[in-house]
Formats: sequence, C-alpha cells, structure tokens
Amino acid sequence: MTEHATRNDPLLTFRSEFPILERSTYLVSNSLGAMPRGVPDRLAEYVDQWAELGVRAWANGWWEMPVRVGDEIAPLIGAAAGEIAMLPNVTIAQTSVLSALDYSAGRDTIVMTELDFPSVRYVYDGLATRLGARVVVVSSEDGIGIDTQRVLDAIDERTRLVAISHVLFQSAYIMDAAAICARAKEVGALVSLDAFHSVGVIPVDVKALGVDFLSGGVLKWLCGGPGGAFLYVSPEASRALAPSFTGWQAHAHPFAFAPEMEYAEHAWRWLNGTPPIPALFAAIEGPRIVRRAGIDAIRAKSIRQTTRLIELADARGHRVTAPRDARVRGGTVAFDVPHAYGVAQALLANGVIVDYRPNAGIRIGPHFYTTDDEIERAVGSIDDILRDETWRAYEHTRSTVT
Repeated sequence: MTEHATRNDPLLTFRSEFPILERSTYLVSNSLGAMPRGVPDRLAEYVDQWAELGVRAWANGWWEMPVRVGDEIAPLIGAAAGEIAMLPNVTIAQTSVLSALDYSAGRDTIVMTELDFPSVRYVYDGLATRLGARVVVVSSEDGIGIDTQRVLDAIDERTRLVAISHVLFQSAYIMDAAAICARAKEVGALVSLDAFHSVGVIPVDVKALGVDFLSGGVLKWLCGGPGGAFLYVSPEASRALAPSFTGWQAHAHPFAFAPEMEYAEHAWRWLNGTPPIPALFAAIEGPRIVRRAGIDAIRAKSIRQTTRLIELADARGHRVTAPRDARVRGGTVAFDVPHAYGVAQALLANGVIVDYRPNAGIRIGPHFYTTDDEIERAVGSIDDILRDETWRAYEHTRSTVT
C-alpha cells in the first residue's frame, strides 16, 4: 500500500489493525468481519484472569461485562450508557423481545417481511403462535427490497409488534425504518429492528428513529467475532416491559438465589443466563476501531466502492441483486455469474474471500479497510476463473457452510 493511497483514503491507515489483510483479499465483512490485531491480547486477559483468579474473576469484572461491552457499542447507535445488553446471538435477543409482550386484547399481530433473516423468522413463526400471536408477512415484488408502503399498510390497530430487518441480509436493501417507526407509533405498536447488517457500515441513531428495540451483533461490520450480539431497549419500553424468556443475570439480586423473579433495571433486565465471557473479551476491539474510523467516513467509502462493484458487474452483463440507488443500499453487493458457486469456491482457494448465496450469487462486502485495487482485482479474478473454467474443480464440493 503506497503513501499516496493512504493519503487519498485515510481509512486505509487502519489496515494494519487486521492481520488477515496481509495475506488475503478480504471482502466478506458482511458475514464475518476481519479480526483486529488486539483480540489475542484481550483473550489472553481472559485466560490470565481465569487462571489466576478462578471464580473470583466474576467479582473482578466478568459479571458486569454484558453491559460494559454494550457501552462500547452505544455510541455507534446513538444509545446511552446502560441501555444495551449483550447476548449470545440475535435469535436469543429477538426471543427476549417476543417473550416480553402480551398478544391479547385485540393486539395480536406481528408484522414481518419475507426477506427477513430466516433464523429470526423461525423463532417468530414457531413461538409467536404459541403465545397467541399471528404473524403477517409482507411480500417483496423483486426479491431485493420491500415496498415501504406495503409495510405501512400492514400496520394497524391490531399490530402489537413490527419485527423487521433494518438492512435485508441477502440484498443489502435499507428499509425506511423512520417511516415504519412513525407509523407504528400512530397506532400504538412497537418496533423491533434487526440491525445486524446496518450497525458498523451505515449511520444508526435509535433515538432519532424512535425505535423500541434494536438488536445486532459484532460478528460482521463491527469486527468483534461470534457470540457478541446486542439488544438495545428504549428506556420507555424497558420500564414498561420485561421478558419472560429470562435468566438469573436479569435478577435485581441474582446472588440471593430467590425462587421468584425480581427484574433488574435498564439493560440488566434483558440479560439471560450466565454470559459467554470469552466472546465478550473478543468483542471489544472491533467496535473501538470502528468508532475511531468514524461511521460517516465508513458510509461514504462504502457507497463509493459498492457503486464501483455494480459498474464492474454491469460492464460484464452480470445480474446485480442489490439496490442500485445508493441511498437504500447497505454495504454489500451481490451479483450472479455463471457457475457462481464454483466461482466463489475458486476465489476462496486463491485467497479472495467472498461468499455465495443461492438466488443472489457472489456477495462482496468491502469495508473501511478495503483498497480500491482489491475491488478491481476480485472482479478480474472472476473473469479469469470463468475464462479458464477453473470453477469446474469446485462445482461438486457444496457443503452446509460456504
């Protein structure tokens, strides 16, 4: 990387924070962000504390970590300290939200979309009906976006909760969360945003949106690894509600071991059982780097690089399965090429890290540490693989993880 490139793109100064960038072209931060260089030191702290303190480590900071790590994320979404609880994954976070609500007295509807992440849909489809709710699913006309007006029309006086993705995982389409939150408030409904694909790559402000619940994770754009999901609950909702899907860390006096539940206040009431401490140690470094880089600068670069990806795909006649309007496009561009699965595997074998999704094609997620040359080279590599037919060696290697 030249001094000229760094001068023209100050975000490239952060490349040295991510070791994998020294040996591969990493374009899959939409799925798993690159590991920060400081993570081994954080995990070493965990190991040392466990080895030296044993059970005393809980009183030496472990117990507070699910809220303290949440405070590292709070500035990235406009939340205040003490308003974010860390949970193992977004599915658990959404289950907590679902379990906190009553679905009687004419408020029995949950509004979702057909392009929401399946893991969340599984919970709502499976558990909501047992709780007496009905799920209304808003369809997509093109498989890329959801018409905002269709969502607004689905929200009425029977709606208890609108549970949708902020950015659709497969196409990176940005939903109009502000309009949806405004409509929900008109009819007295609540909104839960799955922001896994937005926080860390586009600006998010929970207060400006007026959202009641927002869940996400450090796994992707925040470069914090698996096991570090977060749940923001507005102060108003937190005072009025408590999850029935709960655990002892949500108790106001957990070490009293009382048989009856007495909920703690603020983010604590949304915690669950014993937290995954190693994941919380790993989760800290990435959000700190993203804050230093600045979300507005990250967003501007993302728009520029995803726009270039679409131009490159168009020039080759590949079908783009991402929004063309940058205002409603998140950080990922997917385009379908012939033999896309085999091509993706050939790219991976050659150190160009992307992923593949059926009906979308090859997904490329540049991040603030991505160079423009890496974008050009990745698409050029696709050209080479198609021309040389090296995709054939991988066509029959499909597995459950790609």
